[in-house]
Amino acid sequence: MTRRTSGPLSGRRVWLVGASSGIGAALAVELAARGARVAVSARRADRLRELAGGSLLAVPLDVTDAGAVERVAREVRGGLGGLDAVVWCAGYWKQFDSLSWDRQVFARHLEVNLAGLNNVLAATVPHLVGQGHGQLVGVASVAGYRGLPGAEAYGATKAAQINLLEALRASLSSTGVSVLAVCPGFVRTEMTATNSFPMPFMVEPDHAAEVIADGMERGAVEVVFPWQMALLMKLARLVPLRAWSAVARR
Repeated sequence: MTRRTSGPLSGRRVWLVGASSGIGAALAVELAARGARVAVSARRADRLRELAGGSLLAVPLDVTDAGAVERVAREVRGGLGGLDAVVWCAGYWKQFDSLSWDRQVFARHLEVNLAGLNNVLAATVPHLVGQGHGQLVGVASVAGYRGLPGAEAYGATKAAQINLLEALRASLSSTGVSVLAVCPGFVRTEMTATNSFPMPFMVEPDHAAEVIADGMERGAVEVVFPWQMALLMKLARLVPLRAWSAVARR
């Protein structure tokens, strides 16, 4: 990895949550290559150590533990000498069967994707606002744009994340803290490897990382990729409810 010595991300102190694999791991490498000072967190400590390789600050974390999130946030700020950006890449996905309705599976999506994000925001937003600058990046999904069979739990949390990030962007607009919502389509990761349904326009994690890092550099408010999926899901928002139900069912 050739590290850049100049550029918009050079020297920026970034805490990336959910970095043990997939988009998060690839993005950590990409940000470091662009000169950022990166701290990575996830539950799997062995994966973090392998990813860090002595050049990143690795701090294991379960995002559902609010106390641990507060502690690790302080540790990251101390280790990096401050904090300029927080990137949320953690997530939970399991295909859902509405006919049997597994309450625990649905609750797990809420616990990780929403309560976990809440914990990270609570531990970082006041600090960024207090210092008068910073960047919040939340990786949601195009699955949050319209209801999809099998994604009742996952899609609901992603729709909530998109809404949350939009509201947060407006609320923080005068504080110097920017908010970037990232909505990927299908990315080749451990998460999508379990899917048995068609996944059109699949992209690799390295490509996803480049697109997100580019968005961070230019101060984008939304990044949706790949462009084919972005166009498809944006158009899907315009389809009437009854028609969408018929399309989605097939």
